[in-house]
Amino acid sequence: MAIRIFITGGTFDKEYNELNGQLYFKDTHLSDLLEMGRSKVAVEIRTLMMVDSLEMTADDRELIVHQCNNCDETKIVITHGTDTMQDTAKVLAQKIVNKTIILTGAMIPIKFGSSDGLFNLGSALAFAQSLPAGVYVAMNGRFFNWDNVRKNRQTGIFEEVK
Repeated sequence: MAIRIFITGGTFDKEYNELNGQLYFKDTHLSDLLEMGRSKVAVEIRTLMMVDSLEMTADDRELIVHQCNNCDETKIVITHGTDTMQDTAKVLAQKIVNKTIILTGAMIPIKFGSSDGLFNLGSALAFAQSLPAGVYVAMNGRFFNWDNVRKNRQTGIFEEVK
């Protein structure tokens, strides 16, 4: 069975406006990334929203839960902004069972060329295929249980809470 990929936005899919220096959303880059990474994993892709995770609402998170619960796939990857990734992971863990859900994102927009997003996406797809049912965050080649992860804002790295 294919892996379901849900797109929610975040730095992963931001574009850079050279005129005003602001980041914004246009279209997802996910299909291009899968092609660039030469992925042969069967996937079903659906864009749920394109928002910065700091602007994500409780209703947005409920939509993500609803889509995860109602898709046929049991292995799910969610592209998500890094600032509130652990908040969404917590909501998913409280409301979904018997599915492997991996949240991933990027610290640098894909369009910048030197983004960590391609590596994080590849890692998330691998973790989705190999980890047991549960909710995880995959960043920097590592996976973390949903209830034991935080974004270290000084280093820009995800780490265990300890």
